[in-house]
Amino acid sequence: MTPEVCGVLLAAGEGVRLRPLTELLPKALCPVGNVPLLDRGLARFDGLGLPAAVNAAYLKEQIVRHVGDRAHVSVEPEGPLGTSGGVARLRGWIDGRGALVGNADGYLADPAREPGKDVAALLDGWRGDSVRMLTKPVPPGDTGGFSGRRFAGLSLIPWRYLLRLEETKADLVRTVWRPAETAGDLELIAYDGIYIDTGTPADYLAANRHAAGGGSLIAADASVTAPVVESVVGAHARVRAPITRCVVWPDAEVASPATDAIFAPGRPPVFASAPPRL
Repeated sequence: MTPEVCGVLLAAGEGVRLRPLTELLPKALCPVGNVPLLDRGLARFDGLGLPAAVNAAYLKEQIVRHVGDRAHVSVEPEGPLGTSGGVARLRGWIDGRGALVGNADGYLADPAREPGKDVAALLDGWRGDSVRMLTKPVPPGDTGGFSGRRFAGLSLIPWRYLLRLEETKADLVRTVWRPAETAGDLELIAYDGIYIDTGTPADYLAANRHAAGGGSLIAADASVTAPVVESVVGAHARVRAPITRCVVWPDAEVASPATDAIFAPGRPPVFASAPPRL
């Protein structure tokens, strides 16, 4: 019999590398292709038919309000517990099931498959005894990862591993992935689509450019009176000067020409320190 599985979306982090943008929004609510990253994660769980939970700590009120009744929400009142501690705090809700755990700030996209179906290999034939990790090849020259593969945003964890976790600040690398690798319990599942950790401005811009399909994505109610090239423009945004490879959040305004920048309402633009990579 196939073990029962639930989905856990980790959305408690502070998004330090994306500051000052994450002073306004938790990273999980930052839009990619005009869709909050958190909504993309929940859509993937929905596509797999999994009940979902979300954890929240930093700017937790925004997460709780945004999720509403779409998923169970676990609040960490004393601050983020890390990927391991956050999952441990959800153990009562998980209640004997396996957990497909995803980082809300991971952008995954496979044009050939619908959300959920693109990662279905994580669940196919799973018997509930191994830890599975979605992976991409390690870039040339990178010596990290797992047997030449790197984590791509999702891992499937059996109940017997979840039972060991403690509600203290820790990460899944130390408490689950490396122990599973040592025990011979770690299965690496290849992902054929695009995976981008959106933690830096350059990578966040890259994810938006991919979501826009190489062109521009402009909300229907945005006001645009200047050229827009390979950019994403959100609802009610105002673009008064030319932009290239930019992201303009909802209600933000562009008054001066810019390239490789992110505009948030009432804030100076945040420029990428390196060209966006795809």
